Amino acid sequence: FVSRVLEVVAVHPPPPQSNAATMSAPNPASSGLFLNGQRETGQDVRIGNVTAALAVANIVKSSLGPVGLDKMLVDDIGDVLITNDGATILGQLEVEHPAARVLVDLAQLQDHEVGDGTTSVVIIASELLRRGNDLVKNGIHPTTIISGYRTALKAAVSYLKKQMVMNVSELNDDHLIQAAKTSMSSKIIGKESDFFAKLAVDAVKSVRMRSSAADLAGAGAAGAGAGSTGAAASAPAAAPTEGGAAEAPAAAAAAAGGPATDPAAATKKEKIRYKYPLSAIHILKAHGKSSLESHLINGGFAINAQRAAQGMPTAVESSGDGQPVKIAMLDMNLQRHRMAMGVQVIVKDPAEIENIKKREMDITKERIRKIIDAGARVVLTTKGVDDLCMKYFVEAGVIAARRCNKDDLKRLAKATGGKVVTTMADMEGNETFDADCLGTCDAVREERIGDGEMIYAYGCGGGGASTIVLRGANEYMLDEMDRALHDSLCVVKRMLESNTLVPGGGCVEAALSVYLEEFATTLESREQLAIQEFADALLVIPKTLAVNAAKDSSELVAKLRAHHAKSQRDDCDDDTLKHTGLDLINGEIRDNLAAGVVEPAISKIKSLRFATEAAITILRIDDRITLNPAAQ
Repeated sequence: FVSRVLEVVAVHPPPPQSNAATMSAPNPASSGLFLNGQRETGQDVRIGNVTAALAVANIVKSSLGPVGLDKMLVDDIGDVLITNDGATILGQLEVEHPAARVLVDLAQLQDHEVGDGTTSVVIIASELLRRGNDLVKNGIHPTTIISGYRTALKAAVSYLKKQMVMNVSELNDDHLIQAAKTSMSSKIIGKESDFFAKLAVDAVKSVRMRSSAADLAGAGAAGAGAGSTGAAASAPAAAPTEGGAAEAPAAAAAAAGGPATDPAAATKKEKIRYKYPLSAIHILKAHGKSSLESHLINGGFAINAQRAAQGMPTAVESSGDGQPVKIAMLDMNLQRHRMAMGVQVIVKDPAEIENIKKREMDITKERIRKIIDAGARVVLTTKGVDDLCMKYFVEAGVIAARRCNKDDLKRLAKATGGKVVTTMADMEGNETFDADCLGTCDAVREERIGDGEMIYAYGCGGGGASTIVLRGANEYMLDEMDRALHDSLCVVKRMLESNTLVPGGGCVEAALSVYLEEFATTLESREQLAIQEFADALLVIPKTLAVNAAKDSSELVAKLRAHHAKSQRDDCDDDTLKHTGLDLINGEIRDNLAAGVVEPAISKIKSLRFATEAAITILRIDDRITLNPAAQ
């Protein structure tokens, strides 16, 4: 959405011969436009747009960082939501102003693309807008500002890839756990980040799967500058990436988007390219116990369902001869067969009615018999199971569960190597049940978790799916834990797929600000002013982090800039200075790479691009026509 010009214009044919309500533009008669509405132009529209964007950013500003505050949102029916996740907060707001809606969509886009950094991307976009609007007030044309912002973005991304990005050819668990801990430091589970970071890393690694050729091609295109502001932006961005990876192994160069000189190394890198689909990670929430008693089911799967009848066994284990437990997953009713609507049967002999009833029962019995004969010892369905069918399952010693969630069944099918069956009809019109559709596992047990029961499948025979069971005191806490864990899972996934990281804690923003100020002085055009404002706007992140931590932001940011200015001088021989970031607990600056405060590089690059494009989109608007509501 950020790449297109946003014009808030609504056009309807005016009522015939009605000149009573005219536009509020000066001298509407001479313009030839007679719309039933109001028109705002020029600086009035920009001021309105910027004010609305700043209002949205101010809502989430105090929730940024490891010591950010939470927001309580109460909807129209009294449901309470407590969170400090930027995308969740903005998603709950009913924003009417069209420019403010762009920022809400921006947070949702960042959440979808990266998973983390939703608050910071909104804050950067609003600061760019505010500073751009000040430049317009001082007589700089919006086109000059937009051009300057684009140049600044291109230079920032180029410097980031060349100097700040760490290429980690083989990520070990330490890097992943540090990134997950950084992501959840501002969330409710920040105090137990050691435990939950390990949980997130194990969960993402458990759903690893080989990338297909199409995925590899897509990843290559993304690495070559996807989401850039134009073809010109991707070329300079690629060059520094190669330079930054020149001393790294050829495999790392291939991962960074540079050419690998050794074909064997490139082939080897292709062989070990994996993807990590987060949709395969199933998160179940259960009341009770401590949050530290949350657990990941290794090689297993849990589904929020229980046995349909008490007479069924509570556990089914694999047999002694190594035969696994087979699970049938159905998306159809297991109830007594009934005639379809509109079918009329005329019976002359009353005795035939009993035969019809008996045949209806036999049809269902035959279906169940075919499922059991195929080897199924556990039957899960998204629809209903009536008492008659339950009788057959109880007699056969089969666990049956009804009203299961369809998405959960799809994940279970993936985990056990089975398929969700929607119909038993075959090509000949007969009813059969294919044994290949059955999933396999070592054991299925019904276990009591919190207030209810859940069905656990252990030792799943497929792969690519896992379950995290979250425990907590109440619904609000569980929901916030779920959101925090989702952000951490996204961060770990991005780091595993891109193999690159950057130091966090305001380090990247301060380094880019110092670099862009120096870069602006090399230009001899008006864009210099816009680039300087872009550089100053990036400092809003370290400033907000310091303010939220109740520290002196002016002093901390000044120290941070001094360290980064020193690190960017040619005579600097201390490589660790460029990793300097904020320590918000002690109110000082430190080497954040050594301290383990790291983030995926893709998160920073995408948030810069998204924020800049959103600011440009809103700055380009200089006219708004709003129609009056139609008379009833």
